[in-house]
Amino acid sequence: MESGNSTQISEFFLLGLSEEPELQPLVFGLFLSMYLITVCGNLFIILATISDSHLHTPMYFFLSNLSSVDICLTSTTVPKMLVNIQTQSKVITYAGCITQMSFFNLFIVLDDCLLTVMAYDRYVAICHPLHYTIIMNPRLCVLLVLASWITSILYSLLQSITVLKLSFCTCLDIPHFFCELNQVVQLACSDTFLNDVVMYFTSVLLGGGPLTGILYSYTKIVSPIHAISSSQERYKAFSTCASHLSVVSLYYFTGLGVYLNSAVTHSSHSSAAASVIYNLVIPMLNPFIYSLRNQDTKTALKRLFGRKV
Repeated sequence: MESGNSTQISEFFLLGLSEEPELQPLVFGLFLSMYLITVCGNLFIILATISDSHLHTPMYFFLSNLSSVDICLTSTTVPKMLVNIQTQSKVITYAGCITQMSFFNLFIVLDDCLLTVMAYDRYVAICHPLHYTIIMNPRLCVLLVLASWITSILYSLLQSITVLKLSFCTCLDIPHFFCELNQVVQLACSDTFLNDVVMYFTSVLLGGGPLTGILYSYTKIVSPIHAISSSQERYKAFSTCASHLSVVSLYYFTGLGVYLNSAVTHSSHSSAAASVIYNLVIPMLNPFIYSLRNQDTKTALKRLFGRKV
């Protein structure tokens, strides 16, 4: 079979999570509900952080950025899936697929970077409390977020450029509900060695590096938390760290499970189902995890709702 140039490809077909017609209304309702909860929950966190002066601290600055990224992450993939189900169409244009893949790569790495920055913030707050405001000054906070954006943009551009050089044949069915990088590369007729090298190298670098930093930060945090004399302050520090660790655990274990599963079983449908967790479930749970265990956030949300009423 003769391969064609990638610029001649006009569209791909997203097969979604299930091809059973009777399950489509259920999938549509479930994803629409989860998407609305995700957007509203993260939006409330952002509004509470902006409106309450008590939350104008580095930790909540990073949390509001994380909530913004989570909204963008789910908005990159879920609306297109909902439109396809509603219109009973599986088509996504070549340009749309590359764009969706690029933005998804951007926001998923940005999520990773912000979680690492938040771990560093907790490390400074607990291990160096007297110098916290000096170290975590507004300039450094902005620089950390800016560095996260630059890293994510460069990663997304690198992956997109390598994919644009690929040629595709006639089989353009993507067994996923969005244009996931690995699934798109597998459809190529041309040599994908460079893509595989870049993919695995960046996965190790941007996955293992931040995870090492997070684990190192928390190994340093354990002893100072136990040394806090006030039980109330100890509980507050522990609650904040526990919330962050819960999100990190969900994020990394799910991502690791997706790639290990696809590498061992080559099951694209199970990989798509697992992708739902870090693509929609984790962003949906983040507001609940950070608000239910955090008294400051709950108080700010009460003030926000009280003001609106």
